[in-house]
Amino acid sequence: MVLRPQKTNFQVKIVDNIDTLSSWASNPWRRYSFSLIVLLIGYFLGSSLGMVSAVAELMDPVAALLSVLAIEILIKLRRNYRNDNKKKFLVLLIDSLRLGLFYGFFTESLKLL
Repeated sequence: MVLRPQKTNFQVKIVDNIDTLSSWASNPWRRYSFSLIVLLIGYFLGSSLGMVSAVAELMDPVAALLSVLAIEILIKLRRNYRNDNKKKFLVLLIDSLRLGLFYGFFTESLKLL
């Protein structure tokens, strides 16, 4: 007999809310506007990390490590949710955040030229 693990408070509040958010975003305008907001948040985070590391010149390796870790975590999350049809909206949000981070890092690197 296999016992099902108990749902934790974290799982109830976070994971189930993602399913609720996914059903809320069934309208294409809501889905793409929320995706655009997440893209702009990713851009802000990417450019902010680049600016902070440029000001404090000692933090360049730490900022590079944090940015690579963030991108790799987003890639791993996308790979886990890619085949699940219920999580298509979550994959869209992960891709938008990753794209925003890339654009933020890219525009900060152009400032160094």
